[in-house]
Amino acid sequence: MSREISTEKAPAAIGPYVQGVDLGSMVITSGQIPVNPHTGEVAADIAVQTRQSLDNVKAIISAAGLSVGDIVKTTVFVKDLNDFATVNASYEAFFNEHQASFPARSCVEVARLPKDVKIEIEAIAVRRA
Repeated sequence: MSREISTEKAPAAIGPYVQGVDLGSMVITSGQIPVNPHTGEVAADIAVQTRQSLDNVKAIISAAGLSVGDIVKTTVFVKDLNDFATVNASYEAFFNEHQASFPARSCVEVARLPKDVKIEIEAIAVRRA
């Protein structure tokens, strides 16, 4: 049985999907673009966009009662793989700040993302017994 996760601390879905799904032992987020949920704005800087996408993922995971340390897998979609070093630095800082282990990760370059942002991040978190 699954339960929809919804929080005002992350951007609302912009299509026919939900922010996340809680499967009991596992939480899966939809891809999070770097929209500030309070202002609707998107920063131009890729480092700031990376952090905002991760903050949005964290908000969804937190709404399910989990923490950053429970994230076991992320997928990162970037518009320009030349931004990888900057994305990687922001990503590393985020997980270090939350004193969390780094999850498994995939990173791919894509032709275009919603709202023409530079990054989108989705995550899987696991409830530990």
